[in-house]
Amino acid sequence: MDPLPIIFTVVLLAGGLYWFVFLLGSAEQKGKHAVHLSGGSIHHSNVKETYNQYWSFFRRPKHIEQSENVPAFVDTFYNLVTDIYEWGWGQSFHFSPAMKGKSNLESTKIHEQMAVDLIGVKAGQKILDAGCGVGGPMRAIASHSGCNVTGITINEYQVNRAKAHNKKAGLSHLCDVVCGNFLNMPFEDETFDGAYSIEATCHAPKLEDVYSEIFRVLKPGAMYVSYEWVTTELFNGEDPEHVEVIQGIERGDALPGLRNYSDIADVAKKVGFEVVKEKDLAKPPAGPWWSRLKMGRIAYWRNHVVVTVLEAIGVAPKGTVDVHEMLFKTADYLTRGGESGIFTPMHMILCRKPEKWEES
Repeated sequence: MDPLPIIFTVVLLAGGLYWFVFLLGSAEQKGKHAVHLSGGSIHHSNVKETYNQYWSFFRRPKHIEQSENVPAFVDTFYNLVTDIYEWGWGQSFHFSPAMKGKSNLESTKIHEQMAVDLIGVKAGQKILDAGCGVGGPMRAIASHSGCNVTGITINEYQVNRAKAHNKKAGLSHLCDVVCGNFLNMPFEDETFDGAYSIEATCHAPKLEDVYSEIFRVLKPGAMYVSYEWVTTELFNGEDPEHVEVIQGIERGDALPGLRNYSDIADVAKKVGFEVVKEKDLAKPPAGPWWSRLKMGRIAYWRNHVVVTVLEAIGVAPKGTVDVHEMLFKTADYLTRGGESGIFTPMHMILCRKPEKWEES
């Protein structure tokens, strides 16, 4: 038997695996490789235990409902998922409508740039990114607008990742990141000329708490825009399938409880905002935001093989496979929510802090 075909096949497979694990970067650009997957700030040996602790929250739902427990809950989640998100999805941890003739990356940037266009700020002004992740939107917005963007995230690992990306992109002079809780931000009153949140405030146990903090740090007359995760008018709380989908999204994305679209404007008005505009950006003519999840199924299985191998040989921490599988199951719930129309991750609300406002 001629050994050359066998040798060629083995070399080809080994070369392919080496390319995928060591050379292929994140979905947007090189920056996170499979061989560097970690548990964020969690020690390598504690990832599996921490993953189990994350799920223990859902065995005690009343525990999640207590506001003081949510920040640690969300911080744990992002330690577990940040590297996998960045490797498999990109540096912008959010969805965007599919746009005809545009790549995923192009659609994402347009969706981000629209946020800063809506709040009407000028180059050199200071704006807030409330819930910035590793800073993908921040960098797109700073490049597009010339504004000075300050991001806040509760996760220290994300702060370090964002700063590294800012430096690599040559945007450290425009982008800054602080570690903190957006329910109690370390900023003075009336600091910012504008603010935005892209699929971030869903982690707040009470929307009123985060909106009131953003209101506090905005200058009078400044605008704030948020893309909210909500259930839509099609959601039926008496439909078991609807409930299953929404609970699946909540469990897989560290959400203390999804709000209904009809609640958002009322909360904004309650804290003092004037509501300028409200719109579900997922509705036609927008293309389906969940199409990228469906197209990624083959990539998931490819990635899952790599993650399994890396965990087995000790490169990735034990528990990485569990986290990856959790995210795949969550992607299915998100897709079902999008296809049925009962859930949207981009209910846009545009608000203004009144020019003349005095704290009562």
